[in-house]
Amino acid sequence: MTTMIARIIHTSIARDWREVYAFMADHEKMPLWASGLSSGLTRDGDEWIAPGPLGTARVRFAPDNEFGVIDHLVTLDNGLEVHNALRVVPNGDGAEVMFTLLRQPNMSDEQFAADAAWVEKDLATLKSILESDSDKRNDGKKHGQQR
Repeated sequence: MTTMIARIIHTSIARDWREVYAFMADHEKMPLWASGLSSGLTRDGDEWIAPGPLGTARVRFAPDNEFGVIDHLVTLDNGLEVHNALRVVPNGDGAEVMFTLLRQPNMSDEQFAADAAWVEKDLATLKSILESDSDKRNDGKKHGQQR
């Protein structure tokens, strides 16, 4: 078996890594930032069902853990299994979110670049959501308000 070409796509988020992990590990919130899941996820036992442009996928997530691991196995209708390594780690007072994109067999350079751009966009959305929410909480504390 040969290894696939890999690209690690990451972003820094100015928010405690545990809060970032808790948000990301809430699978029902994933459609808010993971655009490939914009149709939502439906729980089916230990798996989640994700309708998408390539058909319906079944998603199995790593169990909740204290290490920031949100890996998930996506099984497409055609039986192809795609392992997605997704991690949140401490980065100073904030977090580093890392996604390992693996180039799938028969994927062109253009398709791989498009997938990478898609992941970058999704991580930028995640960053925006979490830093915006953090700003709101901090503004409330500055003004003596509780949120």
